Formats: sequence, structure tokens, C-alpha cells
Amino acid sequence: MTDIDKGASRKSIIHLDMDAFYPAVEVLDNPDLRGKAVIVGGSRERGVVSSASYEARVFGVHSAQPIATAVRLCPNAIFLRGRMHRYREVSKQIFEIFLRFTPLVEPLSIDEAFLDVTGSERLLGDPVQIAEAVRAAVLDEMGLTVSAGVAPSKFVAKIASDMDKPDGLTVVEPHMVRAFLNPLPVKKMWGVGKVTQNALARLHIHTFKDLRDFDPDFLERKFGKNGARMHRLSMGMDERDVVPEHEIKSVGHERTFMQDIINLRDAKKVLLGLATQVARRLRRKKMTGKTVSLKVKYFDFKQITRAKTLAELTDDGSEIYRAACDLLRKTEVGKRPVRLLGISLSQLCFADAAGQLSLFSDDQSVRKRKDLNVALDSIAEKHGGKSVRPATLFSDK
Repeated sequence: MTDIDKGASRKSIIHLDMDAFYPAVEVLDNPDLRGKAVIVGGSRERGVVSSASYEARVFGVHSAQPIATAVRLCPNAIFLRGRMHRYREVSKQIFEIFLRFTPLVEPLSIDEAFLDVTGSERLLGDPVQIAEAVRAAVLDEMGLTVSAGVAPSKFVAKIASDMDKPDGLTVVEPHMVRAFLNPLPVKKMWGVGKVTQNALARLHIHTFKDLRDFDPDFLERKFGKNGARMHRLSMGMDERDVVPEHEIKSVGHERTFMQDIINLRDAKKVLLGLATQVARRLRRKKMTGKTVSLKVKYFDFKQITRAKTLAELTDDGSEIYRAACDLLRKTEVGKRPVRLLGISLSQLCFADAAGQLSLFSDDQSVRKRKDLNVALDSIAEKHGGKSVRPATLFSDK
């Protein structure tokens, strides 16, 4: 008898999570940083921590923490601005290693993934042997460590990978799932935030075992579908498959300011830069989109979103910018100080599929604009994103 559904087919899932990935890459490129507290993030005035080395984490530094707080906690740390291009480059190499062991690799982010190795066992050994081989390959070829969790489901594997970081391997056999989960606090469960934690605490539910032993019908009445989901997860029941590709829902970019923006002209200048970057990212992914969303966070952290659906799909920065300016009129930008602005495009479509109708368009201005974008992208790819920008963005006046 096992802890998983009797009728479910047995899966072998590995969750791999790179250890302090951004700082680790910085150490890889600059060995003098080894053993030191390294914090990667934004500016000291208004930025947040993207990632911190384990030497910095012992001081209480963690991701999403204001850089100013990190400075107070760990004043002797080395603070670095992120280099996403480099991190993506290393990530691509790491995922190529993952794919040697199974085609079923589901990226969760730039530095973590699920691997379904059920079909690889006959050729490569049991899932523990495979996990050890993957970790060894990443260390030998990249000089980086990765922690792993091995379990019969994605949910349990992800929890397991976090149990022995850094450079750890935690294995949860099918018959040990409930014993592994029972003592864990409910905050370890995906989707259980502070509000749900407090609601569960009022029911004297603090651990997975508390949740598993509670009346599932009451949980469903109290929390709806989430109640039933939590109860199943407390028993380790997770039937989700590893999905190699996720559909991209939106492409966006946002900017947090060191000093709040207080006038409309500055806001529009920022939006022009954001629209240009979003458009370039769309074209790099060979995608177009139809719904433009504007995100505004005011000085008091109140956040609003406004959206507009265009008549046609686009990957053009000027069209995205015009739509964003229209949405700006539906906000209090210019009347209230603004901490953050963001633009995203959704209702995406691959450009090859959308472009068939425009190939024979008689609108010469559209064709010229597309040709210009191709030329600008080529220059930006060769010389960097800041080499070609709208003239307005070169002046602070």
C-alpha cells in the first residue's frame, strides 16, 4: 500500500533548483567573490534583492527584500546589479544538460525545472541515480551546484528540493510521502498565503497532518475548490504531468523609480522607453499581441491596472506607446506621485501565424515600419539595446 492513488500510474519526478543562481553566476565569472556575501538586485535607493548568496542569507537577507534593508542587515556585502543576458546564457546551457536525461523538462523559471524521468529509468537507472547524474553533470560542466528533490509527484518533489539546500538531494519514496509531509507547516503548501494560513490556524490547522485529518467536506465548504485541493495535497496527491512547454500569456516590462515621478511628461517618457523594450521583446520571440495593459503603482503602494484591446495585433512600439498614453488618462498619474510604471501585451499570437494577412497589405506605411523595426532590432542585437532608442529617451530635458 502506498500514499498515492491506487489507480494512478507511478511517476518519477525530479525538481531541480539552482543554488543562489544569480550570485553563483557572478562567482563563476569572478572567483574572487567566492565565500563572500554577494547580493544581486537593483539600486540601493529603491531596488529590491533579486537573489543573495548563502553567506548573505545568514544575516537575514532574502529575495524581494528592499536593498536598503539588505544594506542594514549585511553592510559588508558586495552589491551587484543583475546581468540578465548572462544569466539567461548560463541557464540555456544548464537546461541543455537537463534535456540529455529526458525530453520531459518543464521550466518553472530561469533556474529551476521539473523533469519526468519515468521513461528514462530503463536506460539511465533509477530516479535517484538520474538525479545524482544530473547534479554531477551541472557541477562538472558549469561549476554550479543544484539541489534536487525526487518524488512521485511534482508537488512533493518541489518541497523536497528545498529541504537540504544548498547542493542537497532529498528523496521521498512513494510509501513515505505522508510521513514526509505530515510535520511540515501548511505555509510550505503552494497557494497557501498568509490570509489562508490565518484562517487555517483559527481551525487549529498548522501542519500537513492537521490538514489531512480535517473533515474534507468542511474544508470545501469553507474554502471552496481550494479547500478540496489543499486536502488532496496534504496527502501528497498531485496528478499534474510535467509539461515541457508553457504557453506565454503576456510580454511586459516595468520600471521602479529611485524618486517618485510627479508630472505627466516624465511618465510619458518612461512609457515610451517601456513600449520600445516590450516591442523588441515581442519581435525577438516572434510574437504579436492585441491587449495593452498599463500598470501603475503610486507612492503609497496602491496599484492599479488599465487595459485596452487594439483593433489589430501588433509588435510595434509606437502603437503600444499610443495605447499606453490613452490608458494613462484613466489614471491619476500627474496628480499623485508614482513609484512604478509597467506595460505588458497579452492576447499573444505567433507572428508567423498572424503575419500571413499582412504580407500582401497595400499599406506601405505598415510595411515600412516593419522593415524599420527589423533594421533597428538588428542594430540593437549587435550593439546593445541602448544603441538605438527614440530621440526623446536621449535627453532628460
